[in-house]
Amino acid sequence: MAVLTRRVLLIVNPGSRRGATHGARAVSVFNERGVTCDRVETERPGHAADVAREHARDYDAVFTLGGDGTVMEVLGALAHSGVPVGVLPGGTGNLVARVLDIPLRVDAAVNALLDGDQARIDLGAIGGRRFVFAAGVGVDAKMVETTSGVLKSRLGVFAYVITGAKAALQQERFAVVATVDGVEHRRQATMVMVANFGAVFKNLITLGPRIRQDDGMLDLCVFSPRGLRDSIRITWRLLRKDFRTDPCMLYTSGRTLRIETEPTRPVQADGDLVGMTPIDVVVEPLAANVLVPRRR
Repeated sequence: MAVLTRRVLLIVNPGSRRGATHGARAVSVFNERGVTCDRVETERPGHAADVAREHARDYDAVFTLGGDGTVMEVLGALAHSGVPVGVLPGGTGNLVARVLDIPLRVDAAVNALLDGDQARIDLGAIGGRRFVFAAGVGVDAKMVETTSGVLKSRLGVFAYVITGAKAALQQERFAVVATVDGVEHRRQATMVMVANFGAVFKNLITLGPRIRQDDGMLDLCVFSPRGLRDSIRITWRLLRKDFRTDPCMLYTSGRTLRIETEPTRPVQADGDLVGMTPIDVVVEPLAANVLVPRRR
């Protein structure tokens, strides 16, 4: 369903990779389209959420220009409100923008979303903190923890590729107990993902089978390579979307999940570190409204 958009709130994270340099261009494109745009720059972690909660009702839509953390803040703050959110790519990974098929040029993204539709998507929540794309323990959390701001500013998304590859090669295994809707699963793992979206970098890698962001479920993906050969096989199968039974890959889905590890491990959600295990995760079905490009 299309959105009639005359007035928008643009929340810009100036600390993101492209937020500081592309904010003015975004405002200019809105003005060219006859849309009134009020721009607010965030000043601290959590500020995007505060601005969205306080002002969103005064606008036809709220747009974000920042990284996935900014997107998570705003969508989390506006959950169940019905206010549509447009994601402009301004960060390093831009995972949410990519998976929603939003153009990576800011001016093209503004035009695509103004001419687009809206869709309802699920959100995940860890102790009340919501996430959009996925939460994880292991390789992905290590990648988030060890990728420096300097490296991200120089290399963009390839910074994550480099640190992620290093983390994967280290083969740090840990014991995990994952309880999904009351059913317990025990594994030795290097990475545990709780996914809302399945595709990474558009459709380059798919984390697991039949993962949908609008089915009222979250998907558990546990990867348990025992060495380099297993890691290579898992990566090849993910690239080929081959999800046949494999002793090193566990997939299941549910509405409530508990992840326990030994030893305790850092947890990331949408590219931000959010605490340590154990964690309890729940799905909030169709909690967010997002603007998406119109399918041709």
